[in-house]
Amino acid sequence: MAMTKELRLTELQGRGRSLVAAQPLKSGQIVLRDSPILLYSALPLLTPSPPPYCDHCFKTLNPQTPISLCPSCSHHRFCSPNCLSAALSSSHTPWVCQSLAKLRNCPSPLSAHPADRQVQARFLIAAYNLSPSSFQLLLTLQGEPQDSAEAQFLHSLISTLCPPPQLFSVELTAALLAKDKLNAFGLMEPPSETGLRSSRAYGIYPKASFFNHDCLPNACRFDYVDEGSTEITVRMIHDVPEGREICLSYFPVNEPYSSRQRTLAEDYGFVCQCDRCKVEANWSDNEEVAEEKGGSAEGMDEDQDQEMGGDMEPEGGSGSDIEAEAQGEADFPHAYFFVRFMCSRTNCWGTLAPLPPKDDGTSSDAMECNVCGSLKQDEEISGHGQNGISLDG
Repeated sequence: MAMTKELRLTELQGRGRSLVAAQPLKSGQIVLRDSPILLYSALPLLTPSPPPYCDHCFKTLNPQTPISLCPSCSHHRFCSPNCLSAALSSSHTPWVCQSLAKLRNCPSPLSAHPADRQVQARFLIAAYNLSPSSFQLLLTLQGEPQDSAEAQFLHSLISTLCPPPQLFSVELTAALLAKDKLNAFGLMEPPSETGLRSSRAYGIYPKASFFNHDCLPNACRFDYVDEGSTEITVRMIHDVPEGREICLSYFPVNEPYSSRQRTLAEDYGFVCQCDRCKVEANWSDNEEVAEEKGGSAEGMDEDQDQEMGGDMEPEGGSGSDIEAEAQGEADFPHAYFFVRFMCSRTNCWGTLAPLPPKDDGTSSDAMECNVCGSLKQDEEISGHGQNGISLDG
């Protein structure tokens, strides 16, 4: 099935539904633009202070610009009258407003529950508020429901609110939670000098949800929330031939092997056997101590909004160490990826992708970080590694 003229949806053995190149793709080429069927705040519902973001588009609120308040609850804030108007007819309907207000009322039934449970309640309210067509689309995404105590609790919680606009059952609630866990993309807060960075919001992007994971991806996603867009854009990191699977990384590429495997097993239910993992599986178990300091998710799972590791080196050492290793160590054939395609800005850990090709079809000589947005000039972008090292092997 054609998703775009660049991508085709197909079944791959051992991978399930996958997106593959429908034509030869160039570095920097945009292969997908996708809009969310729902967005919801990543902050716990009982956060004492209002978030610094618009409650509809999640753009950072400008303290110099008047904000627009919900006329019913005066709790939710919007960056403009236009955003308020759009929210009242979509993401912040009277049912959503009343439901969130009831859950905030003291004593809140969520006050004794962890922050992630409060965020799940936000998701369910947003999901049950969807139009029938968007609701059915959400249910077609991957994710098998689990008969869990959290689903039972959240279903009973939602049932105490005003009747949802959609069909409502504990089975549907469990199914929705499963879809959210596997398919939610985090829209990140702006980078900070301390390296602490979390999601500001989560979104379900139905087409982008078909991208599988690879620990050395050949594409990465960009969002431009503070420029007024809730779309995500996926661009190629380097050239790939027609028929090659296009993959994203579900977390920063500098994560150590054991941390990657643990996250993928616990949150996504599979063991990664990509080329990089096959190499690193044979390494010593004595990985970097910095593994425990974690990294901020730029990928899909909503549970991966941990703090960025402030003093963590890119996996494998410093840039110069990695470059030497890439040229002289057979044990790490993919080390060049970290030299060329990992942002060198302190505490960023983003992935670099070339800007879209020029009008004449040649690759751009500038690369953009998908986390901090910084640009890096590079005259060697050709889709292949330095000294002939292929990134598409």
